[in-house]
Amino acid sequence: MHREYHKWHSPSLNREMELLIFGHHGARMLVFPTSRGKYYEWEDRGMMHALGEPLERGWLQIYCVDSVDAESWYNYGAHPGQRAWCQTQYLNYLVNEVLPLSQEKNDNPFLMAVGASFGAYHAACVTFRYPHLFNRLIALSGMFDIKRFTGGYSDDNVYFNNPMDFMQHEGGDSARLNALQRLNIIIATGRDDALRGESERLSAILWRKDIGNALRLWDGWSHDWPYWQKMMQLYVGGND
Repeated sequence: MHREYHKWHSPSLNREMELLIFGHHGARMLVFPTSRGKYYEWEDRGMMHALGEPLERGWLQIYCVDSVDAESWYNYGAHPGQRAWCQTQYLNYLVNEVLPLSQEKNDNPFLMAVGASFGAYHAACVTFRYPHLFNRLIALSGMFDIKRFTGGYSDDNVYFNNPMDFMQHEGGDSARLNALQRLNIIIATGRDDALRGESERLSAILWRKDIGNALRLWDGWSHDWPYWQKMMQLYVGGND
């Protein structure tokens, strides 16, 4: 399986950032780790094996990015406004640095954002902020209301990095709404997952805006890597 490691000094974040690329061609997939996770987490957790067939056949190319969660939302010693600004810088890194790299490496126009648990938040946030850049969102066992990290504080950076907030008020920009409505959106979670309500709320908000989405409830808790491997094989394709 083709594997590449990349590292550079990010102008958006003013720090070194690392990522891994798997696969040689196919639809591009931007993958986020779980809370405070690293860019190698999906590899370590067996996801590349689970998706081995589409990777080997050139149907899929995966870009595994690092997180800055410890400096943003999980940086409890910092003011919520500072943490939200760090998240805005992270989005700038993704859109202005990572996605251009992916386009340089691979001319396939189809782009997905994927994440599990807190990674699902990142996948949803970047997709809903920049829907014209993406084609599909796969959010597994996600947390989507970032206000639980802010203690009631809000500003523009908090608002525009909180899908539960800004998606409720979509509709003023017809071009944005059209881009959101053409997305293929899959939201999957366990029936017994403590975060199930957030997936259901997000799905309902989207449907109220005529943004179609598939809410999939899995039996049990389903909030762990073996379940996420099965979800990815079902929703993307892979080895049995």
